[in-house]
Amino acid sequence: ALTGLPPTPAEADDFRQSAIRNPNSALESAVDRLLRSPHFGERMALDWLDASRYADTNGYYNDSERQAWPWRDWVISAFNANLPFDRFIIEQLAGDLLPGATAEQRIATGFNRNHMVSNETGIIDEEYRLGYVADRVDTTTTVWMGLTMGCARCHDHKFDPITQRDYYRLFAAFNSIEEKGLIKDVAPLSPAPAIMLPTADQEKQLAKIGAERKQAEAQLRKFKPALEKVMTAWENSALTALPLAPEKGALVHFDFDRDATDHGPRPVEASTTGTLTYTPGVKGKAAAFDATQYIEFAEPQPLEHDRPFTLSVWIMPGSAPQGCVASKQDSDAQARGFEILWYKSQPRVNLAHRYGSDGIEVVAQQKFSGRQWRHLAITYDGSSKAAGLKVYVDGALNPVVVRRDNLTGSVASREPWRIAWKGTGIGFEGGVDEFRLYDRALAAEEVTALHWREFLEGALALPAKERTRAQTDKLESYYIAHHGAKEVRRLSERVAALRADEDAARRDILSVSVMQEMEKPRPTHILVRGQYDQPGDAVEFGVPASLNPLPPDAPRNRLGFAQWLVAKENPLTARVAVNRLWQQSFGEGLVRTLNDFGRQGEAPSHPELLDWLAVRFRDGDGEAKPWDVHALLKLIVTSATFRQSSNFTPELLARDPENRLLARGPRFRLPAEFIRDQALAIAGLLVEKIGGPSVKPYQPPGLWEAVSYNGDATYEADQGESLYRRGLYTYWKRQSPPPGTLTFDGPTREVCSVRRPRTNTPLQALVLLNDVTYVEAARGLATRMMSDGGRNSESRVRRGFRLATGRAPQSAEADNLENYFAEQLADFRRRPESAKALLKSGASPVDSALDPCQLAAWTMTAAVLLNLDEVITQH
Repeated sequence: ALTGLPPTPAEADDFRQSAIRNPNSALESAVDRLLRSPHFGERMALDWLDASRYADTNGYYNDSERQAWPWRDWVISAFNANLPFDRFIIEQLAGDLLPGATAEQRIATGFNRNHMVSNETGIIDEEYRLGYVADRVDTTTTVWMGLTMGCARCHDHKFDPITQRDYYRLFAAFNSIEEKGLIKDVAPLSPAPAIMLPTADQEKQLAKIGAERKQAEAQLRKFKPALEKVMTAWENSALTALPLAPEKGALVHFDFDRDATDHGPRPVEASTTGTLTYTPGVKGKAAAFDATQYIEFAEPQPLEHDRPFTLSVWIMPGSAPQGCVASKQDSDAQARGFEILWYKSQPRVNLAHRYGSDGIEVVAQQKFSGRQWRHLAITYDGSSKAAGLKVYVDGALNPVVVRRDNLTGSVASREPWRIAWKGTGIGFEGGVDEFRLYDRALAAEEVTALHWREFLEGALALPAKERTRAQTDKLESYYIAHHGAKEVRRLSERVAALRADEDAARRDILSVSVMQEMEKPRPTHILVRGQYDQPGDAVEFGVPASLNPLPPDAPRNRLGFAQWLVAKENPLTARVAVNRLWQQSFGEGLVRTLNDFGRQGEAPSHPELLDWLAVRFRDGDGEAKPWDVHALLKLIVTSATFRQSSNFTPELLARDPENRLLARGPRFRLPAEFIRDQALAIAGLLVEKIGGPSVKPYQPPGLWEAVSYNGDATYEADQGESLYRRGLYTYWKRQSPPPGTLTFDGPTREVCSVRRPRTNTPLQALVLLNDVTYVEAARGLATRMMSDGGRNSESRVRRGFRLATGRAPQSAEADNLENYFAEQLADFRRRPESAKALLKSGASPVDSALDPCQLAAWTMTAAVLLNLDEVITQH
């Protein structure tokens, strides 16, 4: 109940011997030892991760990674330290608002940043942002108050005395966070607002690089006056040293200076969907797209797998994480043709005969910041090989990751060329300028010259005062690189390198999402029928009118709300907390509907007991401090009620099948994570390391690909000790949660969940018998049985049984297991190759000193032990 694992045989023997002398003292001593165990916090944290909808990814759309595990470590540490529960509440809801808030207190507020967020192009920012706020309200009131308050988002609650005005008054407490509905995908960094958590070494590294950069910049500034003078003279003749834009093979040129038509050598017919606007571009004007407008033009020559071509274009990506820069691609499932996407700050190019299975797909290795002009050039040599498809960014060849290289057929598409759109509905948000097509693959030096030619023509055409900072800096960099004095060139390269090092060092620093108030709070309105775009009356922060009032001197913000929650006058918080701890121990709460203490919830089975425990928990007594979680759990698990046998008679089962009268001890199947942890512990494989980043144990192949955009997410299991960490630390991808956990009724953690259902399905048995984790655990247990269980089958069976169940087997149990082992051994002796195949399961080493057939037979016997009902059940 307290650690999620059974006692070892040695611990059980020690307890039995102590209990003979003084049963009560032995029990209290054992409980105190377990409460002091660093693994106690891990046991407590598991339920809390469900309630807080913790995950390692953002959930929506491409479900990109975030760094949330420091908050999980905070929860484990808080339970281990027995942080008073009122402080546990206040720091998670409003730790950032406490005077002199520490980094740990700010991390604690990640509780209300664990919700899903989206970076999908085309979503309505305010609609999603308000959805995040509503999620916080719903989660907070469910977890701390046991109320279904989300029912009042659209109308007054149908059953409980909560009005829509009450809902939005509480909504106001969570509505002034500095966040957006459409997040910027900076995976694996966490969505803003977030705090950086550098290690001591990282801080030293950043300080060192920063000091060196400032020194180099100061030295470079000494040359600025002279540099400006010589650059002014150089500008008049700068373009004469550069070749003109390549004309050989030119097919199409949209310059967007006057309109959205082709101004190439043989203009093709073009049409525009939507109304374009024009803004300053890299050279003259540029077209501005909002992901709904696009340009179509006729094919100037056939696009084919054996024909070379070059596409050159300048883009200024907006806030959207992805968009189609250009395409000539069929809109059906095969998606034959060509596309270039700007995807998560990287160019991604597809040339496909059949999209996803027959084609070339490459992704630039480097990520580029958006909201500035970037020159992209894609050259293809007609070889049908990924090596013949090159990606240039700002005139430089960019290394690529080849995701597919098996183009075998035609890429001819029935669709026209499109700028800023693909037929499946993905548009580009941002600026587009100087779009060109060629019927040949430009050489690297031609791409570089084209990039600088177009940039310099645009920048030098502007008076110096009208140039942007980016244009001025790029002009200076170009002059220094091509015409600057040796010392100036050396310093400029040094500054650029140090800036890149500084950016790279910052990207390596851990970040975690936190709550952070805006300087000026947002106004909050009642939303008519809950619609984001239908604001009604303005409201200010407040608590439900049917409950105890907010004290006059309480802060009118999240801190005031958190203090109100733990006030002595609040009738709900202590009851809800006690009920959850009771469920953790007994499998069901005194109120079975943990999320609903309202009129539609189930009445408490023992109301006086619930009240007495809640008051004792809130106020403390001679033996316990107020809000003492350890003391409350000790009281529960040392009670005569908890210590009862879980056995029952037919009469008792008929009268009370669900044990609501508490006439017997608790008996329920362990949570998914504990079943796995226990198997690893029994096998001697469990790694006891506490805290840190999430890990990736074994998982069936193909699951991530099935739910990812373009199938580009691949699950790669870790190696070494990470395979054997507790299930609490398993990497949690919301769109594809750990399959073993889902099989045993784990939630997806898309929303708050305070109670896992318990089902009994054949698939669960198949997992325990066949999943590589449990087969490997069975082999580990078999190794222990053979290594330290004696030399005969009887003693080995007894050893394995004790390790798995904590007791000695009865004669019939031992006989059955010995007979089963003999049958398996005979079978493996006949088929030794099947024994070797079985022993290959898992990454842990096989003891070469053990006979393979015997080890395989004992592995099958150990699997029976790990599947016993009493092994996977708390009883």
